[in-house]
Amino acid sequence: MKRIYTPILIAVITVFFSCKNNEHDEQVLALIEAKRTEVAPDKRVAIWDLTFENDSLKGETDQPEALEELIKELKAQQTTFTDAVLRLPDTALGEKTKALVTISVANIRSNPKHSAELATQALMGTPLNVLKEDDGWFLVQTPDGYLSWVDKAGIQLITEAELEGWYKEPKVVFTALSGHLWQNTDQKEMVSDLVAGNILTLLEETKDLLKVSLPDGRQGWISNKEAQDWENWIASRETSPEALISTAKQMMGIPYLWGGTSIKGVDCSGFTKTIYYLNGKIIPRDASQQVNEGELVDADKNWEKLQVGDLLFFGTKDTPEKKERVVHVGMWIGNGEFIHSRGLVRISSFDPENPNYDEYELGRYLRTKRIVNVSSEHVLSVSELLTIK
Repeated sequence: MKRIYTPILIAVITVFFSCKNNEHDEQVLALIEAKRTEVAPDKRVAIWDLTFENDSLKGETDQPEALEELIKELKAQQTTFTDAVLRLPDTALGEKTKALVTISVANIRSNPKHSAELATQALMGTPLNVLKEDDGWFLVQTPDGYLSWVDKAGIQLITEAELEGWYKEPKVVFTALSGHLWQNTDQKEMVSDLVAGNILTLLEETKDLLKVSLPDGRQGWISNKEAQDWENWIASRETSPEALISTAKQMMGIPYLWGGTSIKGVDCSGFTKTIYYLNGKIIPRDASQQVNEGELVDADKNWEKLQVGDLLFFGTKDTPEKKERVVHVGMWIGNGEFIHSRGLVRISSFDPENPNYDEYELGRYLRTKRIVNVSSEHVLSVSELLTIK
C-alpha cells in the first residue's frame, strides 16, 4: 500500500506547492502593476517593463526610485528573489548618457530599425537623454518626455559635462522655414539643410553672414537674416493670436506625415506642437496627451466661447463598452474656422455656408482646451529646452 500511495502523495504535495508559488507570483505581479499605474501609466514617457517568474525580478525601468520602493516592499514580505532588472540609463553607455541632434530633423522611431513606425521627430540642437543602445540605435527621451529610438547617424553622444559646456556657448536659432548651411561664404557647397527651430552655435559674425557650428562640429555659413540670437529669440516668443495664426498659416499645404513634428511634414498633433514650439512653448507630443492639458473651454459646440490658439480635439466618445478615443487635433483661428493637418495642412470651417465646411470633423468633435499662458509639468517654456535633466 505504501508504494501505491507514495507517488499520489508526491503529486498532491507538488500541486499544493505549485499553487502556493503561483499565488505568490500573482501577488508580486499585482504589486508590480500597482507601481506601474503609479509611476508609469503612459509608456510613451516612462518605462516600467517588469516581470516576476522563477523567483526572479526581470525587465527594465527608468524609474529607479520606484524600483527601490518595490524591492523594499518585497523584502519586507520576506520574498526571496534575484534582482535582474536593467536600470536605465544602461551602464554600458558609460558617461555618455546625453546627446544632441546633429541633423536638421531626426526621425525617431517606435523600434530600433528604419522600417519601424515614425514616432516623433527632433530638431537640430535638441538635447536628449540616452537610455540604452541596440545595434547602432539609441533609446532616447526628448524634452517633452517622449521615448523612442534614433539612429546614431542623427545624434552626437556626449557626457553631462559636455552638454553643460555646450549650453554655455553662444547660440542662434534658425528662423527661416527652411534653408542651408554653406561650406563657404560663396554659398555654392552645402554642409546641411536647416529648418525653423534648429539651434546652432555662433562662431563668427560679418555684415551679412554668420559662421556657425553644428552639434557634431561641422561648420558653415548662413545669412544673418535667417537666424536670431537665442536669448533674443526666446524673449520675443509669445503665444499671441497674431503670432499663432501667422506661424500656422506659413505651414499651409505642408504634407501630412505620421510622426512628423517639423516643417518637412507633420501629423495633426505634430502640427499643433510645432506651432506652439515656434512661439515659445513645448507641449506634449500626441493629441491624446495634449487633451489632458490646459482648461476646458467647450464640449457643446458653443463656438463663441473659443479663442485663437485653443486646441480642438476630435475622436469617438466613450460608451459603456468603450473608452473615449482622441484621434485628431486642430487649432482655432477664429470666424468659425480651425487649422489642422489632415492629408495636408488646411483650414476647415464649422459654418455650412463656408466653402471649407468640414462636416466630417464636426461629427467627431469632442471638446476644446486652452493652453495659451498655461504652465504645467507637461507644458514648458522653450527656454527650458536647454536645461533638460
